[in-house]
Amino acid sequence: QIREALRDAKARIPVPLEKYKKKQPVEEDVEEMEEEVLPLDMMEEDDLLLMKDMAQRESFITRVLSSEPVHARKRKQDSIIEKYEKMPRRLQMEPEKEVIHLLPIKDERGIIPQSMEKPVLSVEENEEGEANEEAAEAEQAVDASSEDPMPILSTQELLLQRRETLQDRKMQIAALASAVLSEPENSIKKLKELRAMLMEQDPTVAVTVRKLVMVSLMEIFKDIAPSYKIRPLSEAEKTAKVKKETRKLREFEEGLVCQYKFYLENLEQTVKDWKQMKIKKSEVIPLKAYKGLAEVAVKSLCELLVLLPHFNFHSNIVMMIVPLMNDTSMVSEMCCEAVKKLFKQDKLGHASLCVVKVISGLVKSRNYNVRPEVLKTLLHLRIKEVEVKKDTEDLTAKKKFMTCKEKRKNLSRMQRKWKKAEEKLERELLEAEATESKEKKLKLHTETLNIVFLTYFRILKRAQKSPLLPAVLEGLAKFAHLINVEFFDDLLKVLHSLIASGDLSYRESLHCIQTAFNILSGQGDVLKIDPLQFYTHLYKILFGLHAGATNDDVIIVLECLDLMLVKRRKQVSQQRALAFIKRLSTLALHVLTNSSIGILSTVRTLMQTFPKADILLDNDCQGSGLYLPELDEPEYCNAQSTALWELRALQKHYHPVVRRFAAHVCAGAPAEGSEALGPELSRRSPLEHFEEYNMKGMNFNPPVPSSVPRKKGIPSKGNLFSNEDLNKLIQLHLSEAAASEHLDFAKYLIVQSLNTDKPVEQT
Repeated sequence: QIREALRDAKARIPVPLEKYKKKQPVEEDVEEMEEEVLPLDMMEEDDLLLMKDMAQRESFITRVLSSEPVHARKRKQDSIIEKYEKMPRRLQMEPEKEVIHLLPIKDERGIIPQSMEKPVLSVEENEEGEANEEAAEAEQAVDASSEDPMPILSTQELLLQRRETLQDRKMQIAALASAVLSEPENSIKKLKELRAMLMEQDPTVAVTVRKLVMVSLMEIFKDIAPSYKIRPLSEAEKTAKVKKETRKLREFEEGLVCQYKFYLENLEQTVKDWKQMKIKKSEVIPLKAYKGLAEVAVKSLCELLVLLPHFNFHSNIVMMIVPLMNDTSMVSEMCCEAVKKLFKQDKLGHASLCVVKVISGLVKSRNYNVRPEVLKTLLHLRIKEVEVKKDTEDLTAKKKFMTCKEKRKNLSRMQRKWKKAEEKLERELLEAEATESKEKKLKLHTETLNIVFLTYFRILKRAQKSPLLPAVLEGLAKFAHLINVEFFDDLLKVLHSLIASGDLSYRESLHCIQTAFNILSGQGDVLKIDPLQFYTHLYKILFGLHAGATNDDVIIVLECLDLMLVKRRKQVSQQRALAFIKRLSTLALHVLTNSSIGILSTVRTLMQTFPKADILLDNDCQGSGLYLPELDEPEYCNAQSTALWELRALQKHYHPVVRRFAAHVCAGAPAEGSEALGPELSRRSPLEHFEEYNMKGMNFNPPVPSSVPRKKGIPSKGNLFSNEDLNKLIQLHLSEAAASEHLDFAKYLIVQSLNTDKPVEQT
């Protein structure tokens, strides 16, 4: 029967029961139990009896197999009950009361802790409190919405309120600053509080307060910053045990560097906002006020650049200041002056090298399109000597100490002992002389000057028509004696080509000549070069000197003459010297007083340097041919055939010093005698004479002596006009007071001339 029942069930449903169970959806919270299906042969007798009993039931055979199994509902109910039993019970518990701990009590038994429960408001009281808060917030919202957008206070009251607010801020700044300066190591928090005032949010006083805080912080950092650079601590130093004072100092240094960094970042952001003309949505400062804030920020940066070159973040300040040197506003002038001060006071050269690198990078990145003032700041570098190559430097043998073998051979035991102590003392003295710092200084100066020359040569090569050329030529003229000998030939060719092009101004031409002779007067002495073209060009352009205004071109001319004729006297021919003396004497007639005195002083020096130049003081011609003043060749103008007649005219000059110099030169520039100059004039150089008698201040040196007052005579009461008819006519018109009428004197004079000619014709 069982087999037939199974066969019948299999015929009705082709899908086995096990496969169908796998396709039934299974709920997540029901755990299915898999029944093991065993073959009939392996079943026990009890199991077979159970199967037979079940087979007799109709539900076992005829039930729909798509429905749930027989024991599924029972298992589902069991699982729900088990799940419900496993859920945690939620009992209604009283809220925990907050306990306040009181002071303990001590008795015979010991210390008894005391505590009390914090009073808790009831539900009704809480609801009332919340209702009151909501009502207050609603009232505030109504008040805010009902506020009038127009200010209620008058203008006078607003100004008074602003004045009071500003006074409070000033007092707060002063209190914080004085506290930081009195105890810097214990006032880092106050320094931070003062720096936080840079973000003042009150729109009525925000600009003024921020300016005051910027300047105050700048002065504070100038005072409390140490004279050394603070380096970050390593991991080993952080973990090492140190004294309390050392730990306190480290904390102060770390806080100081941190606040200084934030301060510089704030200044930088202020300048950037001004340059980019950006305004933040939450910013209380108007766009027009950014310029004033930026100027104060730049001024603070310039002060820190000059006064704290040894402290942290100095290179960052340089990176901010140098690009502003190329700006078109007043900020550029402030930055250039700060860089000049830094160059003048920098003795070692670290700061100068950093600034020169940034300037060189700026010029190159802008494709040489920068203001000339940027390059003119390089003229203030304190560089007087650099490292030279070993083949040209003076090789002096250093003092060597004796070896042990030499000491034993030549000295006794006591002498060796004294020698050892002496050598130890000499080593200590050498360390005290700081020879290493001098070598380091020379190395830094050499590197700085190499960068400067690299910038100059780039401009000479690629931007000869740039407005930077005058600054480049002026810089080359100053540092030309420090240029390496290898560049002399190429540089002289470039300078000659610039002069020959004719595109240079008068001052630029003078700088080219000065640069060339600075090169030849330094290391160029070993070069056998006759710069005839530079002599010819200077001789040609001497008369182009401006005679009606005080300018500095005369200084360059005097320096060139000293380099060309006095310092190179052995390479100068007599004809060339005579031609320059004659032209300078002619030039002294046309220029201002101080220029004339400087030129006559140069003529005096040339007369003493070239004794045969006294032939120009003789009226008799000493050579053949005529003097050709219009010829621009000093060698062929026949200057020996003329005389210095200009000195006779200069002896009648209105200035007494000019008259004195002219008479002195006319007498042959003697060192002794009645025509010799006094020590106050003879000991000064031509440049000193030019500066001494400068008339830029509109003063006369020496002062004009007071003249003798004339006797006051009684003026004649008669008429000033000799012609009576003309006098009558003038009086008639003056009495009529006819301002609109025109006095025709020409017509009257013609009539008078006709009347006087008639008797002549009759006679």
